[in-house]
Amino acid sequence: MVVFSLRTLTLMVSFLMLPSLMLAAESEGDRKRVRIETSLGTMVVELYDETPEHRDNFLKLAKEGFYDELLWHRVIKGFMAQGGDPKSRGAAANVRLGSGGPGYTVPAEIDPQFIHVKGALAAARQGDQVNPARRSSGSQFYIVQGRSVSPQMLQGVVRNISQATGTPFSYTPDQIAAYQEFGGTPHLDMQYTVFGRVIEGLEVLDAICDVEVASSNRPLEDITMKVEILN
Repeated sequence: MVVFSLRTLTLMVSFLMLPSLMLAAESEGDRKRVRIETSLGTMVVELYDETPEHRDNFLKLAKEGFYDELLWHRVIKGFMAQGGDPKSRGAAANVRLGSGGPGYTVPAEIDPQFIHVKGALAAARQGDQVNPARRSSGSQFYIVQGRSVSPQMLQGVVRNISQATGTPFSYTPDQIAAYQEFGGTPHLDMQYTVFGRVIEGLEVLDAICDVEVASSNRPLEDITMKVEILN
C-alpha cells in the first residue's frame, strides 16, 4: 500500500490522475451483486469479499425477503440515505424509526481500504458509548451521498484518526483521488464498516437524498425498497 505524509498530501493531489471509479475497491467479476429497487429507481450494489460477515448477512436477509417493502427512513441531503429497520414496513407517517433490527449485531469489519466515498454501502450501528467494539446493526445500512472533499478536510481526518487510535493513519493516492472526484463523508472512515458500493444508479441515490423530509429526517413521502440477489 502506497502511503504519504500529511506534509506532502496537498502536493500529491495536484499530480494525481483521477480514476474512473474508486480504485481502492475495483470491481471483480466474482463479487456478489444485489439490485436495490426503490420507488424512485434502481441501484446495483457490489458487496466486498473482504468483509465476509457483512456480505453474507446482507445476502441472507435479501434471500429471506427481509428488506422488501422497508422504507428509507432517514435521509440527509449531502450526507447519506439509511434503511433496513424492519419496524418501517407499513409504518404510520408519524412514527419515529431507526431502532429496529433482526435481533443480533455483526462484528465490525472495518478495513482501511474501503472508504466513505460517494456510493459506499456501510452498516449503521450504535454509538461508541454503548458499543465500543463498533459492532454493526444486523440489518440497518446506509449509502453515502456526501459532499465535496478538500485536501484540508482529508488532512484533518488523517490527524484525528491517528490521534484517536495512537497509530499513524494515511490515505492512498487512489483514495485521495476518489474523494476529490466523487466526494463523500471521510469523517466516518475507520468508524463504520463499509462493505460494498453502488456500481449503477448513483442518480437514484441523489434522487432519494433530494426529497423533502420531516424534522426526524424521515421522508415526507415514503420511499420503499426491495433487494434482489443478482449472482
